[in-house]
Amino acid sequence: MEEVIYAAALLTWVIILVKVITRKIYEHYIRKGMDKNVIIYYNRKIIHLLAGGVVTVLTPFLFNEPFIVFIFAIALALFSYLPYLKGRLNYWYQISENMFDIHFCLVWGLVMLLSRLIMKDWWIGVLPLLFMSIGDAVTGIVRNMIFRKRTKSWWGNLAMLLACVPIGSFLGIKGIISAFIASIIERYEYKWIDDNITVPLISFFILSVF
Repeated sequence: MEEVIYAAALLTWVIILVKVITRKIYEHYIRKGMDKNVIIYYNRKIIHLLAGGVVTVLTPFLFNEPFIVFIFAIALALFSYLPYLKGRLNYWYQISENMFDIHFCLVWGLVMLLSRLIMKDWWIGVLPLLFMSIGDAVTGIVRNMIFRKRTKSWWGNLAMLLACVPIGSFLGIKGIISAFIASIIERYEYKWIDDNITVPLISFFILSVF
């Protein structure tokens, strides 16, 4: 029961972040004349950090039962998908041609589930998800500052590397290696297979086999 309460509290935090806080940020900067696509992209990275990052770090300290965590992730995926389904996007962070926020929720749940069930170690899943939550957010913010649009650039990947290596070092050399590889593969997308899928899954595989 205690873990259900924790999950409900975290779900509430994420909903407040995406429905209230990031909307206020969007409205504030739109009034200041910022391009809407720029602030949408910033908001997506804020959600990466303050939803994905915070929840990922707290999970090993709050939960023992992986299926509660997995159900939490599925609930977030459905919460993210409904606006696309209804055609009423949360316009301050969602765009119709990019549903990758759903990918992140699903992969997050899968990686956390496998790390606990198979590897018996939350941290094997936590690090890959922090590479995505923190590392990808950093690279996106750097690219947005330089190019003022969503684009790929090795400057962003360098920023991601600088953020991910200290995180990876928590698990030693294999963590550092996975940080390097994650920072490279983030550069590439293949239609619906984006970095929200490739970065966590490939990093998780590396940490699992070494």
